[in-house]
Amino acid sequence: MKEGLRRLALELGFDDCRFAAAGRPDHAAQFQNWIDQKRHGEMGYLERNAHKRMDPQQVLAGARSVIVLAVSYASGHPEPHTSGAPSPVPTGQIARYARYADYHEILAGPLKQLTQRLDEVGGAGSRSLWYVDTGPVLERDLAQRAGLGFAGKHTNLISRKLGNWIFLAEILTTVELEPDAPEKNRCGSCSRCIAACPTSAITAPFELDARRCISYLTIELKGSIPEEFRPAIGNRIYGCDDCLAACPWNRFAQAGSLLRAHARPELAVPELLELLALDEAGFKQKFARTPVLRTKRRGFLRNVCVALGNVGDATALPALEKAAVDSEPLIAEHAGWAIGRIRGRLPQSEAVRDVRDVSFRCVT
Repeated sequence: MKEGLRRLALELGFDDCRFAAAGRPDHAAQFQNWIDQKRHGEMGYLERNAHKRMDPQQVLAGARSVIVLAVSYASGHPEPHTSGAPSPVPTGQIARYARYADYHEILAGPLKQLTQRLDEVGGAGSRSLWYVDTGPVLERDLAQRAGLGFAGKHTNLISRKLGNWIFLAEILTTVELEPDAPEKNRCGSCSRCIAACPTSAITAPFELDARRCISYLTIELKGSIPEEFRPAIGNRIYGCDDCLAACPWNRFAQAGSLLRAHARPELAVPELLELLALDEAGFKQKFARTPVLRTKRRGFLRNVCVALGNVGDATALPALEKAAVDSEPLIAEHAGWAIGRIRGRLPQSEAVRDVRDVSFRCVT
């Protein structure tokens, strides 16, 4: 049964499939301590369902096994060049995983098929639940137990077979399946991911303060980005790949087949001024069925303003002045900050422009 399910998973497009017992996660205590320290920031759902994440039985009563699956989103191509310095045509960076159609939708179909087959072969009374990044499970912990990979010092899962450009999915089931051997940590003395983090969010090996993480700041955080972190964000407008990209295990990364048809290459090097001009309808149309919709227009243009403040020049000022009076206060505030940043970089003769009251207008 187990090997038949694994074969089907690979046929459906998953890049790896492993099995684990549905016991209490090995690092449940560390997770609770992380929550107690408030390092999850404003992600209240993590605290609300923490008891479920630490006990799969509270997710699916009678669960005996977990099938853990991986899908690679490595492109197999070199990353396009994106400038980190002021440019006449400033561009932004979107995290690799978001340059595809929404992975929740892509993986849903294959997961449903695999779960249906599992219940068929599991016999009468068997029950199963599948999740793609949305269920109350400690998926990286279970993935390491299943032998799919190991949690790196950046706290993301690393596969010796696929690197760390991977999505995870799980099926909890009442069917008993022989577990695979767990994986052990193989980071060794490497600390490249820690050194690569622009905001020092990896506070120690295997410890992340989400409140400092650029992915959190540009996606999960719904309000104003703390000014102390804005310069370090650079031109990142949705997520951050720096700690992942630094991992030497990526030399084994393989492009997956399941996501290839859903790539959105036009999101690789988007022009910031074009993005700043998007109204509500334009934002929804441009990012339809992609993860970027999660930030909504207000959050995304907030990020675009910060990026322009970091890499834009005088040519960005007219667009930012318009954004500084946007009806959405969050956009207006960050546009005002960006104007100040750009003017601070200009020679004094160029900086004397009639925008002295922009910052005042955007807060009143």
